[in-house]
Amino acid sequence: MPNIYEALRADHDKQRTFLKILVETSGASTGREEIFAKLKPELDHHAAAEDQTLYAAMLGESLTRDKARHSVAEHKQIDDLLSELGDTELDSPAWLPKAKKLAELVEHHLDEEEHEVFQMAGKILTKQAEQELAERYEALRSEPAND
Repeated sequence: MPNIYEALRADHDKQRTFLKILVETSGASTGREEIFAKLKPELDHHAAAEDQTLYAAMLGESLTRDKARHSVAEHKQIDDLLSELGDTELDSPAWLPKAKKLAELVEHHLDEEEHEVFQMAGKILTKQAEQELAERYEALRSEPAND
């Protein structure tokens, strides 16, 4: 069974792939619509499950509370930008710049998690807790998101 960091990294890799494809699309293409239709729930489900597992644990500890709050706030920024992108016509000239902004924001967030958040969480979580959080994350991840 993977630990929470391995489970999250697997999703991060998938998100990076979707984002790379997304910013290469053009116009109201089927490809743009399809990749966005995959990316949005991927990001939504990931953030919701991550907030309820890793960040819930980190918010409970003074050492990691500020970093967890920052990351949860970034989830909100990503969600807001996803909504804005979803409300923009696929063939709008504004669509691709918004998609690129989303890609930059998500990339920044993922890099920060992998290089800062995970290390801080490792200071407060036991190996057993890391595995239990992964199990809970995977279970929450597979539930339908509350859109």
